[in-house]
Amino acid sequence: MRTGIDDGTGDGTGDGTGEGTDEGTTAGVTAPHIVWDWNGTLLHDIHAVIEATNASFAELGLAPITLERYRELYCVPVPKFYERLLGRMPTEAEWLVMDDVFHRHYWACAEDTGLTDGARELLRDWQGAGRTQSLLSLAPHERLVPLVRTHGIDHHFVRVDGRTGPSHTTKAGHLVRHLEAMTGVEATRTVLIGDAVDDALAAAHVGARAVLYTGGSHSRRSLSAAGVPVVDTLAEAVHTAWELAQ
Repeated sequence: MRTGIDDGTGDGTGDGTGEGTDEGTTAGVTAPHIVWDWNGTLLHDIHAVIEATNASFAELGLAPITLERYRELYCVPVPKFYERLLGRMPTEAEWLVMDDVFHRHYWACAEDTGLTDGARELLRDWQGAGRTQSLLSLAPHERLVPLVRTHGIDHHFVRVDGRTGPSHTTKAGHLVRHLEAMTGVEATRTVLIGDAVDDALAAAHVGARAVLYTGGSHSRRSLSAAGVPVVDTLAEAVHTAWELAQ
């Protein structure tokens, strides 16, 4: 596994240096390639997310949110999600409080959160067929890498990247640097599997394809607005990714 860091700007203008080790990355690697999202995709953490979100809401005196309403309203960057709930953008002070409380509660639960059903086997089989895959998340890099290793799946990826900059960012710029840091991976033969509309937007930004999974942060209705395939299982996602990358 290669782990890397980026400048965290999320705007696609960073220098894309991506420090890390080159384990598992070789010249001449051929597509198709899958870029996996982590939260809500490989990691089945939606209930931990709801618990942490409601803890952050309580700090501002907001009523708890249900899973169904969360999936209808959630969007990236996250301050826009709070704008949908508050009717205005949160102030800088409000955002800092909510962001801190969310992450404190979330990471207290994250280590007890399991992988999505079938994820381990799908990663194994994709790699076993001689194909490559990587992991890109907006979770903090220093938290992401140890958690991936704890689940014992790090060896399935040629690269793992988490966020190193501000949390109110989108994935597009991070995906640019993620792909640039890998040898033999072409955007046009790459499929991003994620659970958010932002994943589809990031894929389109680099000329890749996307498949969106309904088990995470968005409802099927909101995912369908992205105009890419929407599936209910990760097995369907991998099958669709294979077809798209041909």
